[in-house]
This record gives sequence, structure tokens and C-alpha cells, in this order.
Amino acid sequence: MAARIALIGFGEVGGIFAADLKAAGASDIAIYDLKLDDPALAPAMRDKAAAANVRVAASVADVMAGMDIVISAVTASSVLDVARAAAPHLVAGQIFFDVNSASPETKRTAAGIVEAGGAHYVEGAVMAPVPAPRLRVPILAGGPKAEAIVEVLNALGMNARAVSQTHGRASAMKLCRSIMIKGIEALIIDCARSAKAWDVEAEVFGSLQDTFPGVDFAKLAATMAGRVEQHGVRRAAEMREAADMVADLGFNDALVRAVAEAQERGALPRA
Repeated sequence: MAARIALIGFGEVGGIFAADLKAAGASDIAIYDLKLDDPALAPAMRDKAAAANVRVAASVADVMAGMDIVISAVTASSVLDVARAAAPHLVAGQIFFDVNSASPETKRTAAGIVEAGGAHYVEGAVMAPVPAPRLRVPILAGGPKAEAIVEVLNALGMNARAVSQTHGRASAMKLCRSIMIKGIEALIIDCARSAKAWDVEAEVFGSLQDTFPGVDFAKLAATMAGRVEQHGVRRAAEMREAADMVADLGFNDALVRAVAEAQERGALPRA
């Protein structure tokens, strides 16, 4: 598949996407990450790019030059910064694919920034952790050019689905689901810890299983605790975006922000 793709952000998600898209036959893959500007971090980033057989660009402007698609895979807090940095260098016809976990209003704002110069903005909502399925992770795409980008990227092995012509709806689908999933994680961790402290785990999990047949709550508690330990900081950031969405709708966001705090508390300290 002849496609020229830029990746802004070369962390876990950007690294996987870049390597897999290149292996799938994309004609050119270029990456740029702010860590490349840090002398202490740049060598490891360049080694990672070399292992993936992708080209390292010198700047945001350089990475996007001549590319068909620009994928933004940074952090929720950097969505608008990247859109503002990219906008002056995007050209008419380029597609900016924003796969970050941000609120619908943030995505709408980013769309306005990108589209002001004639480029196209497509929001992407990544619906599961990326490391296991890698490029096959389910992604919801939204915006007037969603169908176009899905056709190109799916031909390279991506698992994207256009769900809306309107910016914000795909992110709303993801974040509404995240409120439930991350909320359950927070609740079950506190439940399991308290039950263990009182030595009543068997009774509590047994009662829960009677109420919700087919769910192994002891196993679920262990699995969810592991997820939060590993990804709690990132999930807390996502839940703050969800809380912003709830607040933008005029609803009380206190519970969602409490879930964000619980996710952050449950994360293992960073090295």
C-alpha cells in the first residue's frame, strides 16, 4: 500500500503503529517526538526508530512534509499543543489523525485549528490497550474524512471503523465507556483491599458472584489491580478528560474526577 505516514509522538502507541505500518508496506514512515530534542533521551529514541526501520525527522514541520497522513499519538494534555504546532505546516489535502484520549470538546477545538488551513481532521478513539493487538486494536474514527482514512489504514492492517461525520462523537463513545470500565476498576480494587483486610474475601466475592453469575470476582479483582498498577497514571489522565466531557454537558463531574484520583493512587510509582 503506497501511503506516506507521519507519526508525532513515538511512545508506546506511536512506536507500535510506526513499526507495524512500515512492516505492512507503507511507502514512507517518519516519526518525531519531543524527546528527540533532549540529548539524554534522543539516542534511545533513535535506536528505537532504527529497529522499526522508520525515518527520524528533525521537527514537526519536517515530519509532516510530503506526507499523506499525520497521526498524532501523544498525551491527552498535549492534544491542542500538537494541533497548534502542526497547523502552520499542514497543507490542503493532508489528513491529521488524532488518536489521543481527549474530551469531545478538546477534539472539536483541535479540529478547528487543523482545518483552518485547509487540512482535514479525523478524530480517533482507541478502544482497548494497544500492546497486545498492536495495529489491530479497535479504533473508532470520526469526521468528514473518516471513511477515507479508514480505507487507507485498514488496507495496511489497522482495525479502524468510521462511526461519525461529526467531530466529538467517537471520543464521546470512548469516554462514556471509560467511565464505566475505569469506575469498576476503582470500585473493585477498594472492595478487594477492604475485604482482604477483614479476611472476608471468600464471602464477599461469593455474594457478588451470586448477584452477577458467571463473573469470577476474585480473578477480576486481581486482573484490574494489575491494569491500574501498570497504566493508572495514563488512565487517570483519560478520566480527567472524561470528567471534562461530563462538566461540558452541565453534569456533576465529581464522581468521574474521584475515579481519576483512584486510578492515580493505584498506579505503581514511576522509576
